[in-house]
Amino acid sequence: MKIPPFHLAIPVSDLQKAREFYRDTLGCGEGRSSEHWVDFNFFGHQLVIHYKPPQETEKAHSNPVDGKDVPVPHFGVVLEWDVFQEFSKLMESRGIEFIIDPYIRFKGEVGEQATMFFKDPSGNALEFKAFKNQDQLFAS
Repeated sequence: MKIPPFHLAIPVSDLQKAREFYRDTLGCGEGRSSEHWVDFNFFGHQLVIHYKPPQETEKAHSNPVDGKDVPVPHFGVVLEWDVFQEFSKLMESRGIEFIIDPYIRFKGEVGEQATMFFKDPSGNALEFKAFKNQDQLFAS
């Protein structure tokens, strides 16, 4: 099954810092832009950062998962296993401050997956994950 690319637009409080983060830190190709928004190739999907003036920040919310505080909301992509391993090392080498360090969930079980969480400069939480067996993406 071919999965169509998604489109996601997110708010950022500093367009230039966010542009540098997605382009230079994550390595996303930059597409169209204006003075208020920028398109990125986010691992084959269309991510658009839109400037939104900073406002009072809401209290961060999280839900417990595996004894860790998973930020809500968050978004991200499911990478191939080897790509995740390389990408997590790249993020570590670029000094990313992880909310949840890269680790393996359900080791040796159905749905075994690697995951990590961190935030962009505007506080948007991102999750990158990979399944040992991609066919178990929706396994229960």
